[in-house]
Amino acid sequence: MKVLVPVKRVIDYNVKVRVKADGSGVDLANVKMSMNPFDEIAVEQAIRLKEAGKADEIIAVSIGVKQSQETLRTALAMGADRAILVVATDDVHNDIEPLAVAKILKAVIDEEAPGLVLCGKQAIDNDMNATGQMLAALTGWAQATFASELDVDGDTATVTREVDGGLQTIKVKMPAIVSVDLRLNEPRYASLPNIMKAKKKPLDEKNAADYGVDITPRLEIVSTGEPDARAAGIKVGSVDELVEKLKEAGAV
Repeated sequence: MKVLVPVKRVIDYNVKVRVKADGSGVDLANVKMSMNPFDEIAVEQAIRLKEAGKADEIIAVSIGVKQSQETLRTALAMGADRAILVVATDDVHNDIEPLAVAKILKAVIDEEAPGLVLCGKQAIDNDMNATGQMLAALTGWAQATFASELDVDGDTATVTREVDGGLQTIKVKMPAIVSVDLRLNEPRYASLPNIMKAKKKPLDEKNAADYGVDITPRLEIVSTGEPDARAAGIKVGSVDELVEKLKEAGAV
């Protein structure tokens, strides 16, 4: 079974994001970029499936700028077998929208015929949480979102999902789209020998036109701004005073 893992290049989660002075977007100059953390978890889970003998090949896919090669090399160093880069823009500030990404991934799936797609539940740059669901709709495949546990047995996958009310366990028929959550696993660090080996693993480069997908944006970002600063806290001298303050704030 092939496992397809989409990965995205985003600002490293340790970096404090800065908004441009003119509010036109986020400042990416000299900013460290890394693989989306949820996608890292998806890559790790694919590797574990292969180590357990339940997957034969792991294909990492990234859609965006040419610099996403670095992100794919990270996936290859972790343990992916090969990679596909779909260059969809030359501008690092141009974020390809989920529907366009899903359409390109659908075309890749038609070519590669994987048995399972593992993707992060969302990207930490736009938090849209939409690509996996759109891809499931386009393929007509079963889907399981927010996975915190995954077990593949033959042509079915048992997935424990993190939902508002707690945990939900479902069984889906393969092929399937599974979007992963933070508690599924802890991704491994790529060793130096594996980083060197990754340089020799195949990485195919294509573009959106190769798949006949129109990536014209459907959304327009009017402005970008910093979140409001949190108000300073206050000290209270008693429980009664605390209750009174909470009532004033409308919290009780």
